[in-house]
Amino acid sequence: MTSATLTAALAGFGTGLSLIVAIGAQNAFVLRQGVRRHAVLAVVAICAVSDAALIALGVAGVGAVVTAWPAAVTAVGVIGGLFLICYGVLAARRVLRPDPEAALTTEGKGAGSARAAALTCLAMTWLNPHVYLDTVLLLGTLATDRGDLRWAFGTGAAAASLTWFTTLGYGARLLSGFFGTPRAWRVLDGLVATTMLTMGGILLAGA
Repeated sequence: MTSATLTAALAGFGTGLSLIVAIGAQNAFVLRQGVRRHAVLAVVAICAVSDAALIALGVAGVGAVVTAWPAAVTAVGVIGGLFLICYGVLAARRVLRPDPEAALTTEGKGAGSARAAALTCLAMTWLNPHVYLDTVLLLGTLATDRGDLRWAFGTGAAAASLTWFTTLGYGARLLSGFFGTPRAWRVLDGLVATTMLTMGGILLAGA
């Protein structure tokens, strides 16, 4: 690997990390799954692979196609906004009506099926137009500016996504001790509800 290639990859890594670290619907969901230690591998894999695929599309120049279909982006925004609001309402309901056995879910008990978690993660990823703007359009454009090193830049950005979601998903279990009481779960669900409802509202307003 030449120094230029390494520099491009590191630039992609830094740029990708700066875009995904901010608290959002996807990160809040991964955090909750990580604390519950439920379907963490599936959730992390879906987030990382989805980002890698979208980044690859952006590097390949698909961003122009997305820009040419504003109606499709609007439709995704409406559907995604409604989905996030529904999930936010469910989280808010858990805050208002806490489960007295909530502390047990730190070991995955009563956490629902892995299939449901995977489908929810897919929806949060692919029904969020901000994901397309960040990966396909923004990262794709920045990668194109690198010329022949665009794929090195894209690889670095994809590596940042994998690193972040792995750290968030598996590092969250370090908080399991804190979430040993239902009250702590109400705090987490309050954060999740606020994030989901805010993001959902932003998506619907933008559509």
